[in-house]
Amino acid sequence: MAVVRVGIAQINATVGDLAGNAVKILSSARAAHAAGADVLLTPELVLTGYPPEDLLLRPAFLHESDAVLARLCADLAAFKGLRVVVGHTQSEAGCLFNAASVFCDGLVVGTYFKRELPNYSVFDEQRYFSPGATPLTFEVKGICFGLNICEDAWFEAAPQAAAALGAEALLVLNASPFNVGKQAQRVNVARRCVLDTGCALIYANLAGAQDELVFDGASFAMSRAGTLAVRLADFKEDLGFVDLHADGTLEHVAQPGLHFLPPAAELACLEWQVWEALKTGLSDYVHKNGFRTVILGLSGGIDSAVVMAVAVDALGAECVNAVMMPSRYTADISQIDALDMAKRLGVHYSEIEIAGLAGAFEQTLSPIFEGRAPDATEENIQARVRGMLLMALSNKFGHLVMTTGNKSELSTGYCTLYGDMAGGFAVLKDVAKTLVYQLARWRNQTVEVIPDRIITRAPSAELRPDQTDQDNLPQYDVIDAIIEHYVERNESAAQIVAAGYPRDAVDQIIRLIRINEYKRRQSPPGPRITGRAFGRDWRYPLSNGFRESF
Repeated sequence: MAVVRVGIAQINATVGDLAGNAVKILSSARAAHAAGADVLLTPELVLTGYPPEDLLLRPAFLHESDAVLARLCADLAAFKGLRVVVGHTQSEAGCLFNAASVFCDGLVVGTYFKRELPNYSVFDEQRYFSPGATPLTFEVKGICFGLNICEDAWFEAAPQAAAALGAEALLVLNASPFNVGKQAQRVNVARRCVLDTGCALIYANLAGAQDELVFDGASFAMSRAGTLAVRLADFKEDLGFVDLHADGTLEHVAQPGLHFLPPAAELACLEWQVWEALKTGLSDYVHKNGFRTVILGLSGGIDSAVVMAVAVDALGAECVNAVMMPSRYTADISQIDALDMAKRLGVHYSEIEIAGLAGAFEQTLSPIFEGRAPDATEENIQARVRGMLLMALSNKFGHLVMTTGNKSELSTGYCTLYGDMAGGFAVLKDVAKTLVYQLARWRNQTVEVIPDRIITRAPSAELRPDQTDQDNLPQYDVIDAIIEHYVERNESAAQIVAAGYPRDAVDQIIRLIRINEYKRRQSPPGPRITGRAFGRDWRYPLSNGFRESF
């Protein structure tokens, strides 16, 4: 009985690094050939990285991509008999396609063009690509394989077209970004595809991060019966192998030194997945943009504590710098807890007193402000002094400034433009305040790196006496639930009230979301972990006269 060994290469590609991505493909091919593989499957657009966005509009980029692809095809000839499926772009008849080619012995066995082009959420493929219409199959040892690319497998047409040409197994290239619940959704979609077509399915996904998108890998192989034979690592590069038998059964092939998760293993807990996504997003943003170190303002509060813990786990303590910048309103326990946490994690720590600087600004402005009572203006001066100091340290030492605001604050505008929003990467941009607390408690289960008092005390910006976040806002469990319904589920105000949330709170939070769009538009990028994050898949107008009624 024929047996075809298929390798699944889960690669962390860098957008635009054509030569570097080609090296990773060659490295995977070398390992696959040594393991006796007949076929190697790589992710969607692995040569260009995903998403290449408006690089696709530059003729020089497309020309260089074609040149690197031709060299890659020639270099892969060294692995005799190995068919390597590579995701790339291809121009033809004045159109650009999201393509996948099968290379073997220095020749192009065939090229497939993606049929279903997503144009929703974080995807803009119809801006760049034309859809394909022709299925592609090829045979190895008498077993027929069909190609699909990502979204193709979520609909019937492309898988059915490959099956109609005799495909017994579908090879699916993917650049599927992470959000909570996505892994289970992918498996369910694949199982439906398998049961509809009668084909086994082998799924290769990108790993790593690109700007706001995090790719969690978690590639897998599924038999005709809909059972998983192998699942690769989460959030990191990996290489796995399965043997495909002529009867459609799949058998995992153990390889020394390679990662393997039992296919029946439960999905990791929510907090672990989110933590790994945040780590991956930060680490890749730092390294792919040439930074070596990061810096943040450590306040003694929950948000900066979680950001620092993520940074240390992602980059190592030697790469993390924390600055405590107390004002006249900073509680002693905030300074004590900040220093305590810095010592626990072993980061570089310093303190800069800002009371004098903030006072100098207020004194300079006092003649102009004469007759007006102090308000949020004076509070924001303190936040902006801190932002200015962090940016000065960034300029001098080359640190990437991490902001510490969370999704709840960005939604409601409970953050200061050019103050605590000043920086290059927002680790908690898509993390609600209630989830921030969950992450802190989860991280402390292994080693208590966050002092318990930081988790248990009432949250405060400490910009005026006895201030707490709930002075002007509902409780965070209410805020976050309304944000989830309105932003992530796209529900109306009336639907949210009908779900049991107070009308006054719903009206207040939706109003705050609307009037603070100008702040979010100027916020730094951060990892996307929900089904709808502020950034790529939230595109509301700044000038907006619409008011939603109940």
